[in-house]
Order: sequence, then structure tokens, then C-alpha cells
Amino acid sequence: MSVPLPAPTAGSRLLCVDIGNTRTVLGLFDGATPLADWRVATDERRTADEWAALLSSLVGGGSTASLPDGLRSLTGVAIASTVPTVLHEWREMLRRHLADVPSVIVEPGVKTGVPVLMDNPREVGADRIVNALAAVTHHAEPGRPVVVVDFGTATTLDVVNAKGQYVGGLIAPGVEISAEALGRRGAQLRRVELGRPRSVIAKNTVEALQSGLYFGVLAQVEGLVARVAAELGVTVDDLTVVSTGYLAGLVSDECACIGLHDPWLTLRGLELVFRRNA
Repeated sequence: MSVPLPAPTAGSRLLCVDIGNTRTVLGLFDGATPLADWRVATDERRTADEWAALLSSLVGGGSTASLPDGLRSLTGVAIASTVPTVLHEWREMLRRHLADVPSVIVEPGVKTGVPVLMDNPREVGADRIVNALAAVTHHAEPGRPVVVVDFGTATTLDVVNAKGQYVGGLIAPGVEISAEALGRRGAQLRRVELGRPRSVIAKNTVEALQSGLYFGVLAQVEGLVARVAAELGVTVDDLTVVSTGYLAGLVSDECACIGLHDPWLTLRGLELVFRRNA
């Protein structure tokens, strides 16, 4: 990165929060070391006080003795959000319940260290920028382009060139959205469990749907990554391809172009952004 990062502070308790359209992922760090993570539904009806109560019950640790005791133990909060109404409640929660705790919300004006070469950089989702930052910092070799594949509500690809610049990406319907659309629009189709079927050529309707969804997303990602590589003027083998997102574990192992899977990628990126700004 162009600007050196401050070293992580051991003994700190940083809460990183990735507010997505479907799920909110929370991770607790001691310095740069992950301690625990939780996934809860992103409910736009949840109030600031309800978020505070939920957060207190999670960070309080319950029966996990290694976790710190309650919200008072937090030394920082870093947030990325794609849902404005939920982010509004989090801002209010920080104001009312964590006013003395340093916080960073990833938005225009916040330093990430990743130059964004887009027509309108403000349009790029905060989670996509912190994913790119974490992938370049933790997983990429110097001078090697990076592609982040995020399997969430949407399947997104984010591209960082060999100079460490965010140059753009792609957005496609996520696996769950595709399954829901088939269930709603197909008169004789239904919702099925997302999973790997026994074979590509299915022998019943349920497995036919599973096959189309599972192998369809594999072919989609492999094809898109190949086109990204060609547009960058390199081969797929020259890319570092990192997967993340709550559905990544379903397909990453069988996706030929994906080199590694990091379920903490967005949270790691938030930890890096916090160190740059707090």
C-alpha cells in the first residue's frame, strides 16, 4: 500500500460490522487477531436500542469465557453498510450507547489506501472496497492483479490491478435470488435446498434445480474471471482470486479459478480501515 499502516494494538477489542442486504456479519478482533464472529439477519425494523441489546448479548460472550464482558470492553467499532436505513440505526446506537468508543464508518472521505478508478467512486459499495483492501494486503503478491468473488445476495467480482488500484467489477444475481425467482415464476417449480447434486445431469426436478444453480454459478464465475483476465492482458493463473461471502463455502472448493477462501475478508478489511483512520 502507498501509505504504511499503523501496527495493530494488542489488547484492543475492535468490533467490525458488515451490514449486508440479507445478513449482518460481526467480528471481534484483539489487535489484528480474530476472536469471534456472528451472523444475524439484517432487519430494517430493528431499532438502535435493539441493536445495542443484541450486540451486548453477543459480545458479552455468554458461556464463552474468552470473550470480553459486554459493550464496555470495546475499544473501537468499524462499519461498512449497503443498507442506509440500518446504518442510520447503527449511527444512533453508537451515539447513544458507545459515544466514548472511537468508530469509523466506511464512506466517502474515509482513507482506505486503495485508489478507486471508477466513473463515480461514491457508487462503489463500502464492502467491495474493504474486500479489495483486505485481499491485496493479506493475500496478494506484489504486482499481481487480484479478483475478489463475493457470494452474497448478489455475486460480485471486484478487480484490483497490478498497481493496487481498484479498476471496477461486475454484479450478477446471487444464487439465492436465482432460486427464489425460479420458485416464484415457475408454475411447477419450487424452492430447493442449495447444495451440490449427485450429478450434472439430474434425474428429478429437485436435483435439476440444484444442478442448474450449483454448476451454473461455477460456470458463471469461471467464465467471468477468464474474461477479466483477458481484459487485463493476463492469464487466469496470473490472478490471485479470493472468495468470500456467506455462500462461498458452498462452491469455492469446486470453482477452478478460486485460489483461496477467506470468510473473514470483509471484517479484515474493516480492521485495516479502522487502523488507517482511528
